[in-house]
Amino acid sequence: MFPTMRLQYLTLVILLLTAVWWSLSVFQPMAVSQETKRYVYKVVDVPPDHAAMQTILNEYGSAGWELILMGMGDMTTPRLVFKK
Repeated sequence: MFPTMRLQYLTLVILLLTAVWWSLSVFQPMAVSQETKRYVYKVVDVPPDHAAMQTILNEYGSAGWELILMGMGDMTTPRLVFKK
């Protein structure tokens, strides 16, 4: 082979190897998405006194429930919404 042909051949091989390496590193398969997390909700009406509300909040909190909303159910009874 002539030296210029050898150099062209070597350059072509290097370019092809570089293209293959680049395509493998850039176009990696995307990670499979995780399953969507599902929540369970619970609505609890509590007596309007502070001690009862605190007791219920502590019970649900220790069981892993998270308070996400507090409102008035029938305008006299507090309503708590929890999610887990």
